[in-house]
Amino acid sequence: MQNKKSLTTAVSFAALLLGTGVTELAQAGTLQDVKQRDAIRCGVSSDKAGFSYLTDDGHWKGMDGDLCRAVAAATLGDADKVEYVTTSAKNRFTAISSGEIDILSRATTWTAARDANLGADFTTPWFYDGQGVMTHADFKISKLEELDGATFCLSPGTTSEQTLADYFGRRGLSFKSVVIEKSSELYSAFQKGRCDAVTNDMTGLAARRTQFADPDAYTILPETISKEPLGAYVSQGDAQWRDIVTWTAFALMTAEELGVTSANVDEKHEASVSDNPDIARLLGTDAHIGERFGLSNDWAYQAIKQVGNYGEIFANNVGPKTPLKFERGLNRLWSDGGLLYPAPIR
Repeated sequence: MQNKKSLTTAVSFAALLLGTGVTELAQAGTLQDVKQRDAIRCGVSSDKAGFSYLTDDGHWKGMDGDLCRAVAAATLGDADKVEYVTTSAKNRFTAISSGEIDILSRATTWTAARDANLGADFTTPWFYDGQGVMTHADFKISKLEELDGATFCLSPGTTSEQTLADYFGRRGLSFKSVVIEKSSELYSAFQKGRCDAVTNDMTGLAARRTQFADPDAYTILPETISKEPLGAYVSQGDAQWRDIVTWTAFALMTAEELGVTSANVDEKHEASVSDNPDIARLLGTDAHIGERFGLSNDWAYQAIKQVGNYGEIFANNVGPKTPLKFERGLNRLWSDGGLLYPAPIR
């Protein structure tokens, strides 16, 4: 009887210790690191216009960078507390899985293989895109099938080559590959005629073409040959941090849905409790959503106030009044016929 009682006591004590250890480990994740560092390390591309690029005056701009700024506002109260780390297509997943960066926000496609094999967890689609092809205008090519046998400049570590191979293979077409790691060198080789075409997300092609000396010398073909839901990745296994990044993106989409902007968020904040319970929950004047994430209850208010809602971010970086001139398309809210369907904040 004594042995059984002792065993029961030992098991209970071990369980208590284990439970305490698990709790401490759960708390000692990326959020704690970010707060101790007082900055978020954001892995980005250095030269994708409209998404993440360094301006001539030394500032980072773009939709992907703005997502990191919003997370910084939500977690640290200051959107400017972001340390940008330039990553390549080849090393980006190593950077996130190793902990070198806190967020990989680099127009990265969500795929099953990446979720399963690369030590990273996807958050939520931030931009819906599709793979396309750009070629030389003087070829006078109007459809992709006319590039049968062509040479493509391709980046390693992307899904582009496999998608292109699948598309061509189904149609009995062929192509040759020239693999070039650095994107700047790849597009330089393309402009010099080393390859007949390049393939990338449509947004990437459009962004790159704006940087060419003669953009009109190149044609982006109309076909979209894949689905490319782009968004941020975080290190695998940190559920709290994944929730924070995911729900910050949802908060910016929800803000647009509810008509809350960076310009009127203070007014909405003051009136939200009595006027609209959905806005009250979003801005933290009702319920305690932020606390459940380990944040202040004004987490979403700070992100919207300092960075803007999704519609503002889209318009400022890639919309019709920018050099890229993108229409919202699939990136409209669900209520406007698009695919943006933020989960409810309640």
